[in-house]
Amino acid sequence: MELVRAATYDRRIPTAAERVWENVRDWEHLPWLHRSSFSSIALLDEGAWGWAARIGLQPGEDGARGGEIVVELRIDATASRYVARTVEGALQGAEVWTEVRERSPSATDVAVEFLVPQTDPAVVSQMGAGYLALYRQLWDEDESMMVRRAAELGALGSTPPQQERLRLGTPEALRQRDAPVVTWRGRPFRIREHEGTWIAHAARCPHLFGPLDRAPIEDGCVVCPWHGYRFDLRTGQAAEGRPYRLPSAPRVRTGEDGALWLEPAGSRRLTRCAPGDAGRRR
Repeated sequence: MELVRAATYDRRIPTAAERVWENVRDWEHLPWLHRSSFSSIALLDEGAWGWAARIGLQPGEDGARGGEIVVELRIDATASRYVARTVEGALQGAEVWTEVRERSPSATDVAVEFLVPQTDPAVVSQMGAGYLALYRQLWDEDESMMVRRAAELGALGSTPPQQERLRLGTPEALRQRDAPVVTWRGRPFRIREHEGTWIAHAARCPHLFGPLDRAPIEDGCVVCPWHGYRFDLRTGQAAEGRPYRLPSAPRVRTGEDGALWLEPAGSRRLTRCAPGDAGRRR
């Protein structure tokens, strides 16, 4: 099958190349971080060479797309590039080649080339435009994740203060704040009302430091928006047997002045979360 170039795309990512390669190997985030484009993913194979997976596509506004594709992503580390091939489904045979070049510890260039099966030039042009629109959005979303992870990694290593109490303010004042997060003993914690009770939980996912500060709570679990990892608010343990746990959260107490205070961890009555559907966005 002869392939022709449909489009190219160049971008500078404001992180080290290590974060980009980490993102390339991270197949799990596709239906979560890119939920408007992908609906599910099921890993078929994985190794040092890359990975292969069956991916569900979200339907377009016109009802087109949808369905499933099988993608094989192979990494050529010596050439600092990788290729994503569609081996089943829509655009079967298409290849997306990406070259990764680190320019500095805080800047990495990616050069992307979209190759599609040869057909009518007008169709090839249309395919190229579709790829460009999709990849601009995907890289926008990926960049936000990589930049945040780099910042979180840079903040590690400091010695946290051993706080005993922290005044949060009145319930009314907290309700007026947008997703309030405070630092307790060197870690960020989200303060929120849940089932009529004020609680604190980690604002940073222990998997890859995803943002839990705005994460939804489902069936007693906080759900990471990057990879869908679910953490029991009562125990901190990850659901589905994953080897991760949230750091112990402080307790929210009401003081004599009517304000809310953080104190060292104590017992909290919260419902244990139900197992989620691994590998699929809920």
